[in-house]
Amino acid sequence: MEAIATREACGLTLAKLGRVNKNIVVLDADLSESTKSIIFAKEFPERFFNYGIAEQNMMAQAAGIASCGKVVFAHTFAIFASGRAWEQVRNGITAGGFNVKIVGSHGGLSVGADGLSHQCIEDISLMRTIPGMVVIVPSDGIETEKVIEKAVEYTGPVYIRTSRAKSPVVNNKDYKFEIGKGNLLRDGTDVAIIACGIMVEPALNAAKALAGSGIRARVINIACIKPIDKEMIIKAARDTGAIITAEDHTVIGGLGSAVAEVLGEEYPVPLKRIGVLDRFGESGEPDELFKKNGLTTENIIEEAKRIIKRK
Repeated sequence: MEAIATREACGLTLAKLGRVNKNIVVLDADLSESTKSIIFAKEFPERFFNYGIAEQNMMAQAAGIASCGKVVFAHTFAIFASGRAWEQVRNGITAGGFNVKIVGSHGGLSVGADGLSHQCIEDISLMRTIPGMVVIVPSDGIETEKVIEKAVEYTGPVYIRTSRAKSPVVNNKDYKFEIGKGNLLRDGTDVAIIACGIMVEPALNAAKALAGSGIRARVINIACIKPIDKEMIIKAARDTGAIITAEDHTVIGGLGSAVAEVLGEEYPVPLKRIGVLDRFGESGEPDELFKKNGLTTENIIEEAKRIIKRK
């Protein structure tokens, strides 16, 4: 599979699955061209519903449709799915354990010029706090396809974050995604870099560069942030003695926080979280924003060398 935006991989996979599973129903909140749910809508208009700019109503009705035995995918931008409709997701969908998959597209700073109003860097944190919600951030088109397939099989609420920008391929085509499991992409014993989403590629690039300095960095892709793969994190801490996390999200409540919770309770080692600090996003080209916030291969390399000295 070539480089593709995870939002587009989501749309293509739903259309594929919709041909064999007539129970799949897709909803959107007037953003189907952008979220790519339009791919499903064109093929199955009788199973697609556009709610307009009414995300709260869409989430409430998603619960109702799911109660009739349907597998419901509700799409909108991550900021609206996790922010504007948070109460309906919490009280209407998750508290009842309804079989609704919420797809929040355009997550993170990679939205770029749309600015802070559309750059949701808090969605993972907001969704992690809801009891019973599974939270997943796929890293490329291959993983997105596997995630959507698994989400259809899974009974219960799931939040899936997709991105606007194209993601380079980082997973093998025979990769098998499992809820609650991480994916070891590169082994190493000096430091472990745990990343998710669009930051997995910079993590791999950093590990390759560090190898040139004699530093063996382990790279783990943790797409499923809740439930998180505690066993893999603890093993990485035990084997390497130092961990770095990298995410296109605020460092408060996201992947880094989830890893910190595991380490703090189970196996404390030096930890550095790379992500957006306690600030809003801003308008700009994605590469400029990533550089300004330290979401780069170069910063991962620097932090890896620094944290090894803390062991």
